[in-house]
Amino acid sequence: MTVLLVTCPNGREGDASLELEWALGDAKVKRTKWKGVLLCFTRIEKGESLKRIKEFETSAIFKVIPIDTLVESSKEVIIECGFKVATERIKEGDSFAVRCKKRGGKIKSEKEIERELGARIKEGLNATVNLSNPRWLVLVEILGKKTGISVLKTEEVLKKEVSC
Repeated sequence: MTVLLVTCPNGREGDASLELEWALGDAKVKRTKWKGVLLCFTRIEKGESLKRIKEFETSAIFKVIPIDTLVESSKEVIIECGFKVATERIKEGDSFAVRCKKRGGKIKSEKEIERELGARIKEGLNATVNLSNPRWLVLVEILGKKTGISVLKTEEVLKKEVSC
């Protein structure tokens, strides 16, 4: 199952949901309690999903982030699971950056997650922190009680133009 975190303009969640369903054919889209944030679930493989959305003419989708794993929003779980996902893709000597986006009050500090997960990856994998041009992005998307974690190359984050 592929999970995609999708952002869209406030008030255009319905349009973005329809565009995702049309582009993917096989998709279940759930609204979150945050305006402009959707979760899309599909059986279509990650790369193919991104390709279909990229090629589909959209007017309400800002950004699409593939999620590797959804976990409980606790600092310890995020650090442990984030490191586990990182070990699957980041190799010794690779450069990376951790970026955290917090929605809801379950986690106190985005910077604390970025620092602690970054330190764990740096030490555990002997990787290099590069905040301006990393080979890998470790994205932590906190959505209240659930957190999506991804380890992606920059081109795997799909950004689209939106006509408002």
